[in-house]
Amino acid sequence: MSKKSLSRPTIVHLIKHEYRLLLVAIQFLTRLPVPSFTSYDPQWLHQSSRHFPAVGLLVGLLCAGVFWLSSALFTPLVAAVISTAFGIKLTGAFHEDGLADSCDGLGGGLTRERTLTIMKDSRLGTYGVLGLVSALLLKITLLASMPLSVAIVALIIGHTASRLLCISLLALLPYGGEIEHAKAKPMAQQLTPLQGLLSSGWLLLAGMLVGLILPNAMQQIELGQWLLALLLALIATDYMRRLLRRRLDGYTGDGLGATQQLSEVAIYMGLVASVPFI
Repeated sequence: MSKKSLSRPTIVHLIKHEYRLLLVAIQFLTRLPVPSFTSYDPQWLHQSSRHFPAVGLLVGLLCAGVFWLSSALFTPLVAAVISTAFGIKLTGAFHEDGLADSCDGLGGGLTRERTLTIMKDSRLGTYGVLGLVSALLLKITLLASMPLSVAIVALIIGHTASRLLCISLLALLPYGGEIEHAKAKPMAQQLTPLQGLLSSGWLLLAGMLVGLILPNAMQQIELGQWLLALLLALIATDYMRRLLRRRLDGYTGDGLGATQQLSEVAIYMGLVASVPFI
């Protein structure tokens, strides 16, 4: 038997495994139906984190489609509200819940133990309400202020890139929560730098996709706006990294959700800003 014939099953097996991990990621991060698994390994959830940006790309495409359809019937502000609400429904407010819990815990907890206790509490406090409302208002007003084609690009890139930045903390930080109370214990592991690098391929795909379907929109966004969006997103991610390291000695699931939300808003802010000096 030749080496070539031996390699084919291995390649097919790898492709099937990555496809299975993609489905696991979709099932974990959204409410979209996926085919049922004949068997399941808890480690798949940890391994599927490298496909979280792919889920962001899918969510971004669907939200962009809703925004486009809504814009044909309503004002940009109403379209932005409908698209944002659709995204929340699509993901079950998964990341928004993390943002609210993080604001409550990090805002009201003075010690690591107290902070974790507050973050596990299902009730929403003042810090959580203010943080969540502020993030939603910023998203809606920023999207509404963009030209239609630019808003579509922003949704696709923003959802994809923010989830890539979110999982970067898996490679940069240890797990900082209580493992026995983790919402998804297999996720309470570190992501290797190589896996994180492979995840960036989904962002590259998103960029190529919007470049092909919306070339005029890409031209409307100035280089300075792209650079500012990247800078603000990196600042937001690094802020969360430092905050989680200092307060919790590492990341938690809620902290990852907060990172995704903050970096997404940061990207929209950069794409809207006027940058005359670049």
